[in-house]
Amino acid sequence: MMGLIILVGIFQSWNIALSIFNLCLISAVMTMGANIQWGYAGLINFGIMGYTALGGLAAVLISVDPVQEAWSAGGSNILLSLLLIIGMVLAVRYVLKKYEKSKVRTYIIATIIIAGIIIIRFVSEPGIEAIEEVDPAKTGFLGGFGLPIIFSWIVGALFAGGLAFVIGKVALGLRADYLAIATLLISEIVIAIIKHEDWLTRGVKNVIGLKRPAPYEVNLQQTDWFINLVEKFNSSKLNLITDLTERQEALNQFVIEGSSIFVKLCYSGLFLIVVIILLILTQKALYSPWGRMMRAIRDNEEAANAMGKNVVKQHLLIFVLGSAIVGIAGAMLVTQDGLFTPGSYRPMRYTFLIWVMVIVGGSGNNFGAILGGFVVWFLWIESAPIGLYLVNLTTAGLADTHFLKVHLIESVPYFRFLMMGIGLLLIMRYRPKGILPEKIEIK
Repeated sequence: MMGLIILVGIFQSWNIALSIFNLCLISAVMTMGANIQWGYAGLINFGIMGYTALGGLAAVLISVDPVQEAWSAGGSNILLSLLLIIGMVLAVRYVLKKYEKSKVRTYIIATIIIAGIIIIRFVSEPGIEAIEEVDPAKTGFLGGFGLPIIFSWIVGALFAGGLAFVIGKVALGLRADYLAIATLLISEIVIAIIKHEDWLTRGVKNVIGLKRPAPYEVNLQQTDWFINLVEKFNSSKLNLITDLTERQEALNQFVIEGSSIFVKLCYSGLFLIVVIILLILTQKALYSPWGRMMRAIRDNEEAANAMGKNVVKQHLLIFVLGSAIVGIAGAMLVTQDGLFTPGSYRPMRYTFLIWVMVIVGGSGNNFGAILGGFVVWFLWIESAPIGLYLVNLTTAGLADTHFLKVHLIESVPYFRFLMMGIGLLLIMRYRPKGILPEKIEIK
């Protein structure tokens, strides 16, 4: 895979190669999260995009500066609504502990929830309207805490893990197919809330200009040490240019290209550290007594339950852990892009792409999950250039205006679906357990 990425750098550009590499690293984090749930415990989670969106939400809430005008306009209403939600949850918990299961308890809980929703809506609605009216073209939301965005990676894990805990308490008792449907629909609900609650993250208006953990290209282009570094690195090319004006123009172009490459290398270093740390932890977990217990539960749940293992508790734990890792990936993705676009989270499309990565790489194998993330994402991005090259190669004898050549060139963007389908079929036929299948080590 590294060889293929280097070839992209040589024949296309290093900017494209590093962009692919960074996205592959983020995909690898997502696949590790999905692999923990499916490969370790056999849990089907189709809500991956929901946890990814929560990671992106964490990036906004952590890094964006607070909008003081919005807080003054309706912040008190939002805080009061939050207190009411906490009070409603505590009241329900008290009723569940105080009263035994009966129709009376059900009616009391239903009354608390319905009354709570009505009161919260009555309190929050004026505040939300006031917040969204504060310079809606630029802000129209509360903002965040103004902290370094890298902290959002931890907060994204907490957000996703917290949601997974709530979902797990409700849905993990369902049969596998029902669990898959439930997690997918909950993911849709989460994304719908993020898209339509403008006071929280501007909704579909998007949040741009998020703080970076890496330097900005414009700043690098004006820094002496970076200009000198680029000049030294490209000295052999610059020495061939005798005209001073042309030499300066060439140097400026090298500095512009080099600044983008340098920033992407900074992100590559950060993302690579996260992947390595997660790989070490997941490998140790996989071959620990806990990991062997999880595989035993996956292979024979009834036998593990008969041996005294708390299957429900372990399923909940691994569901939370896997979702938290996906939340980290969501925050990493927004960190790299520098913007938060809720409309780009499409569960029906990208959820299954992540699952293809896990299946192709090899479920139950952490290295396989990482490899699957690299292979599938590389093909997803490079399928169009590869398809265009193949079309031009096979139709070299036809005129540029020939209907067949024109039709094939216009169809190039859809080659990715063809290549993904063919690749998945070949893997399922010749490597049904994935490129790197699960390897059981007995210690």
